[in-house]
Formats: sequence, C-alpha cells, structure tokens
Amino acid sequence: MFSIAQNTETVAKESLREYRFSTEDVLSSLADRQVRRYSAERATTLGNGYHGKVDIYFQTADGAAKRVQTTVWATDADFLTLKAGASLPLRSVLGFDFC
Repeated sequence: MFSIAQNTETVAKESLREYRFSTEDVLSSLADRQVRRYSAERATTLGNGYHGKVDIYFQTADGAAKRVQTTVWATDADFLTLKAGASLPLRSVLGFDFC
C-alpha cells in the first residue's frame, strides 16, 4: 500500500489541530482505500478492546508525511476519532502500523 519512511516526523496527537489536510484523498487506488478502511476498523477494535496503540501515517495538505502513535476510539466513513478527543480525516491517512 505505501512504504513507511523511517525518517517520518512523529507528532503528538494534541498537535493534529494545527495541521491542514487536503480535500483530496491521499490514496488513488480503490483497493488501497479499502485496505485502509479495514485497517482503521482493526485499529478501532484494538483501541476499544485492548487500549492498544497504533502508528498512523498521514499526509498534510502541503504533502508532508507525518506519524502519530495513539489509540483509535472510533472510525466512520470520514474520520478517525483518537484518544483525548483528537480526530484525523480518513482521506489523509496513508496507512497503519500495528505495534
């Protein structure tokens, strides 16, 4: 789906409000978007059932790739709801790494 860059900047979930996100989806392939949706649901199950954290790789409107390590509480068609009330548009998510 995507290649995880080892030098991707890690940001705090509390700082997500500071970033702008594109209105366009970062994934062009329908298959990749389906895998992302499945992974988001899996991350939600992990978060709710085991309070497990995941690394979420996302892209900001300026094209910068970032990573946040957090617990996912909920997923819907448009957003991920993260621990501490933060949210992230699903369209900006490049992928997940289940630690």
